[in-house]
Amino acid sequence: MMAISQPTSGDSSAAELGRRKPIAGFAGGPGGGAVWLDGKQPLTACPKCHGPMPVRVWLSLAECPSCGTSVRLTEAQEQQALALLRQAASPTGGHVVSEPASETVASAAEALPKPTAELPAAVENPQRAGGHAPVPLPQSIASTAGLSHNGSRPASATANQELPSWSLATQRFLVCWLASAVVHLFLVLMLGLWLINKETRERLVLAATISDQTADDRVEQIDTSTMEAPVDADDPALTEISAPAEAPTTDEKLMAALTTVEKPPGELLPMSELAKLPIGQLSPSQVLAGRDPAYRGQLVAREGGTSASEAAVARALAWLAKHQSQDGRWSLDHFDTAGDCNGRCGDPGIESDTAATALALLPFLGAGQTHLRGDYTQTVARGLRALMDMERSDGDLRGSGGGNMYAHGQATIALCEAYALTQADNLREPAQRAVDFIIAAQHEAGGWRYRPGEPGDLSVVGWQMMALRSAQMAYLKVPEETFLKATRFLNSVQQSPSLGQYCYLPGSGSSPVMTAEGLLCRQYSGWRHNHPVLLNGVRWLEENQLPQAKRANMYFWYYGTQVMHHMGGPAWEKWNAALRDLLISLQAVSGHEAGSWPPLGGHDARGGRVYTTALAACTLEVYYRHLPLYRGAATGGPTPSPRKR
Repeated sequence: MMAISQPTSGDSSAAELGRRKPIAGFAGGPGGGAVWLDGKQPLTACPKCHGPMPVRVWLSLAECPSCGTSVRLTEAQEQQALALLRQAASPTGGHVVSEPASETVASAAEALPKPTAELPAAVENPQRAGGHAPVPLPQSIASTAGLSHNGSRPASATANQELPSWSLATQRFLVCWLASAVVHLFLVLMLGLWLINKETRERLVLAATISDQTADDRVEQIDTSTMEAPVDADDPALTEISAPAEAPTTDEKLMAALTTVEKPPGELLPMSELAKLPIGQLSPSQVLAGRDPAYRGQLVAREGGTSASEAAVARALAWLAKHQSQDGRWSLDHFDTAGDCNGRCGDPGIESDTAATALALLPFLGAGQTHLRGDYTQTVARGLRALMDMERSDGDLRGSGGGNMYAHGQATIALCEAYALTQADNLREPAQRAVDFIIAAQHEAGGWRYRPGEPGDLSVVGWQMMALRSAQMAYLKVPEETFLKATRFLNSVQQSPSLGQYCYLPGSGSSPVMTAEGLLCRQYSGWRHNHPVLLNGVRWLEENQLPQAKRANMYFWYYGTQVMHHMGGPAWEKWNAALRDLLISLQAVSGHEAGSWPPLGGHDARGGRVYTTALAACTLEVYYRHLPLYRGAATGGPTPSPRKR
């Protein structure tokens, strides 16, 4: 994270200071400002206007409702807020005050500089203003707790004592704040009454890590109400994604193309039982069962995710939904013309609407969002309809512009996953046609490249292998010969018979990116978890290529994360510890770009912001997007065969 420079004088304009990220910590030393509980809402003091700021513990942020200042919580503040929330939720009760505790405020006040005589001059929204120096404990809060601003009890004052100027300003602020609170409370109550009579919709449920101390209290379910309607783009952290759901579309052709008679869902096995079954014995819904809300929370806790990783996914989906065109497509190069962006988001990529649409759909599907269930049914329906419209009669999904077999493989994955998740009849034929095109495009030596029939390169081969594996999970038809030929190609780009390192082309040098992609292809082609070459490759990545900010590469992280997650054990734990929080810290949190990722390195710039955001979100969904191939001593089991229809 970039450090925020503090203004050196009071005459710096917002234009000079530019946009900034939330202030990292403030006042009161390492612990930050004091945190107290008002009912069930943790509050802290705004460093700009001195007003109370609601604390969003699960996002590690606080935002001032008055001036818009956003503050990133320190670890001490987060722990203080969590302790107060647990105390309030305790079955035995516990004493919780509605004002800040005297001792806490007093101790914080001692560490703060003395207040100035006047309130600071108003500035623009901190999104566009510079950072602020540490501020004194607000008099309004100190007086609420019965304290003077140095933390001691004030002497009794006469009723007709003249109030200082700062107190009058504070009173005016409180009157406005209370009036606003009453109006908003009334609107919330009316909205709640209206929603009671609406049909209940399944929402994107995120897993929130509450404690690292015990397994029993690590996870609770948080309903973020992540909806499709526009979200305040200037909210620096999108702390409450709670806009109302998008109205159902009136485009009857759109919905008719994706409707299906819903089949009764089978009984969900407990995760402990599901994890014992070989992949080949699972139905499509079971292979992708981790995406179901009934399992997702368990897997986030078990596999190493956190509330912050889930919040980052929610913000990414909101950003992607806002940058979808009216015709259902996404664009790598012109996404900034969709919705209300109006050029406010940068980093365009090459031209390929097919690739953009497919990649943008993957994190929605990865979170269990389909055209039949979830908060983004219309977004996903429009995207799938766009892919189906772009498909040619022979199944070709390369598209125009820079479209090639990369785009086709990505689009095939999206169609196959959507079909596997929903079993929608209208998706089966488009998905099978796309799979058939991959099979026909394979070179006689077993690889794929930009155009059908070209000798292969491992980068393109990886996407085709993932597409074919997705087709198998959906029980579509894939000849065994196709995998046998692909295996011959993988042998040709392996660095040596014993090393688990891979090359882009036969005879070229190995690289970390190609090694990760090659190892994932080997895992999906049937290598057992204890295959010596697989173990050598994983060991090399673990010892030499752990994710670092100075060599960021989203393409490498996307493939490497999947390889390590399937392997599990210490290698996965080390990789996850290095990547998870680093990737979260690189997500944009302010302006219209909030929720997205910029290109990080390598070839990311060719894909641009939509590409990087889609891969980053899928990477943070790794805990539940696919069940791990290897479970303990399990070896994966047989390849599933197509089901007869």
